[in-house]
Amino acid sequence: MKNKLLNIITGVTLFLMPTINYGQVPTLGTAANFVLFTTNGAMGNNVSGVSHLTGNVGSNSESSTGFGNIDGVMDDVNGASGQASTDLLVAYYQLKGIAPDKSPASLILGNGDTLTQAVYYYPAASTLNLNLTLNAKGDPNAVFIFQINGAFSTNPNSKVKLINGAKACNVFWRVEGAVNMATGTTMRGTVIANNALIMMNTGDTLEGRALSINGAVTVDGVLAYIPIGCGSPNQSPNLTGPLAPSLASTECYAIFSSSGNVTNSGVTHVTGDVGTNVGLTSGFDSLMVAGTIHPIPDGSTALCAANLGNVYFNLNTLPSDIELLYPVQFGHNLVLTPHTYHMQGAVVLTDTVYLNAQNNANAVFVIKINGAFSTSTYSRVILINGAQAKNVFWKIDGAVSINNYSIFRGTIVCNNGAISLNTGVTLDGRAFTTTGQLTTAAIKATMPSGCSTTTGILSYNAENTNGTATIYPNPFGSITTILLNDGVNIDKAELIIYNDLGAEVMNTTITKQEMIIQTNKFPSGIYLYKIISNNKIIQSGRLVSQQ
Repeated sequence: MKNKLLNIITGVTLFLMPTINYGQVPTLGTAANFVLFTTNGAMGNNVSGVSHLTGNVGSNSESSTGFGNIDGVMDDVNGASGQASTDLLVAYYQLKGIAPDKSPASLILGNGDTLTQAVYYYPAASTLNLNLTLNAKGDPNAVFIFQINGAFSTNPNSKVKLINGAKACNVFWRVEGAVNMATGTTMRGTVIANNALIMMNTGDTLEGRALSINGAVTVDGVLAYIPIGCGSPNQSPNLTGPLAPSLASTECYAIFSSSGNVTNSGVTHVTGDVGTNVGLTSGFDSLMVAGTIHPIPDGSTALCAANLGNVYFNLNTLPSDIELLYPVQFGHNLVLTPHTYHMQGAVVLTDTVYLNAQNNANAVFVIKINGAFSTSTYSRVILINGAQAKNVFWKIDGAVSINNYSIFRGTIVCNNGAISLNTGVTLDGRAFTTTGQLTTAAIKATMPSGCSTTTGILSYNAENTNGTATIYPNPFGSITTILLNDGVNIDKAELIIYNDLGAEVMNTTITKQEMIIQTNKFPSGIYLYKIISNNKIIQSGRLVSQQ
């Protein structure tokens, strides 16, 4: 009777246990969010090398030490690390329960070998030497699992290579012992070490994760990042970042202060409008500005100031994903991915920061700084893997100083602080302040492409004012006049005007060579127009209403 009952219980248990077949990906749960993690042990970066990490880092038993800014969250001895510990154990036992397909004779992996998807079992301590190539044969879901019943080490400069659609997020290493990656190793996949430490040395690269159960994790000047492209259940999706704020009319300005003088010295080149809504704009050469210089406040600057307040509000209230813990150490070749970041206190950008869009051209980056912001000379913001300046936003509560010969990218939205763009600065973006003086000194500023209504009626960069028609005065009050040149067919010409939301507010047939347009019902602001003749746009541009 007891045997029968035991058989029933065993059968039910086996039935309820999750079955993992060859090719099925283990479930990492929240452990997938970590690039470095241990359930119980020290987590540290040696002071001899700066490590660049994308993904969370943490220990469920003690505080992590030696790390600077990382592209992730430091989770030590908290709810997140506790859940990750639980999820990691589940993943470990899933991997352990998979029956192997192959058991290679040699305990040396690599040496130029190429392997296809399978579950590989190595009965004792093993070593990676030279190159190991994993070939998915065109199957993006191909899974490679390595079960090593002992320690695992790599020789210097050994590499795991992926070809024909193989993905690091579908590669798993279960190691029953210590993991030691020698200098210059390139490792790919999620490494789970059981009851042992993981050590990564100078110059190592890990596209994957290093996760230990009851063992320390130590790194020294490495590059490690969570793999992408697989989605659930191992949670390696492509990142998109937050929603970009609507810039409205500010999109057409490159340099602007809502309240404060805007002044330039030296030869400065600007693509985009320049102006202030309280104060004067001076020192800019109209021959060097591909846009409108607003020497005194007008309807356009009033609208821009109102819209800038909305942009700042939206950025300021945007929830943050990641806090960069060391503001004065910002830069130093730090790599950021599409997220909303924040830093508390004054920030200094030294050397270079990389913004990695992970091949998503629409990825958005928001960096929120609760303090002043300055850069070293020759500092750089570099966009990689599809990142675009139009999708980068810097919200700064304090003064901004971009130092000499720096290359800066993105829209700066400064609140209650002066902005200084110093000698030789290249700005691929915009510089705005809600309150404060804005000074430039022999710089080059180019607003990102766009400068259009939300419906994309007109792009500023494609504005065509070729002399086909003249609209005057512009800015206008209650009336304006359109004057066509002699070559335009009046019988088939029409004028269409749109407001800054892209809604059509006027559509009129042009009946005379010189015609007065009633504009007394146009609220102050920026409008876009196009003139159509014979079903073709022959001229387009901007109008400013000052009622």
